[in-house]
Amino acid sequence: MKLSEIVKELDLEVLINANLDECINDAYVSDLLSDVMGNAKAGQVWITMQTHKNVAAIASLKDLPAVIIVNGGKPEEDMLLHARYEGVAILISKLPTYKLSALLYNIINCEV
Repeated sequence: MKLSEIVKELDLEVLINANLDECINDAYVSDLLSDVMGNAKAGQVWITMQTHKNVAAIASLKDLPAVIIVNGGKPEEDMLLHARYEGVAILISKLPTYKLSALLYNIINCEV
């Protein structure tokens, strides 16, 4: 499923609109940066509540096309600058992590 379709289906706010044509078939959910560095796989969408610059840096390093920030979190300006430079989409959801993850799982049919 294209990232743009996920944005529409989940009513996500787009702050950085990179990679919206990218096909997404999996996600990684974590707020621990070291966990994401060690376990996330290229092409996954990262769901987190973290909003600082290092999130964009790790997303870029791991080839994650997008970060979805939950609970209506507002990213710091340096995160947005870094994400724009690195070409990482930054998306905001008003939903809590559990609900957003369940909805995303259902619409992209992730394999376990």
